[in-house]
Amino acid sequence: MTPEEARGVVLAALRQTAPEVDVGKLDPDAPLRETVELDSLDFENFVVQLSEGAGRRIEEDDYPRLATMTECVRFLADGGDR
Repeated sequence: MTPEEARGVVLAALRQTAPEVDVGKLDPDAPLRETVELDSLDFENFVVQLSEGAGRRIEEDDYPRLATMTECVRFLADGGDR
């Protein structure tokens, strides 16, 4: 997945999870959960959307790597490789 494709998946997941947020105005390096006010269930839904958009399972151990939009894009573009 290219970084641009990954960015599209992240933005789509955010729009599904937090439709009230203007994702175009989000700082890509801001802490995602705090900025978008995602509680645990919202964050889990966000991860499900990312997984479906990327076509791969995201493990709970990977959640710390999804702290910002930039990190989410990098994670998806790298295929989750460590």
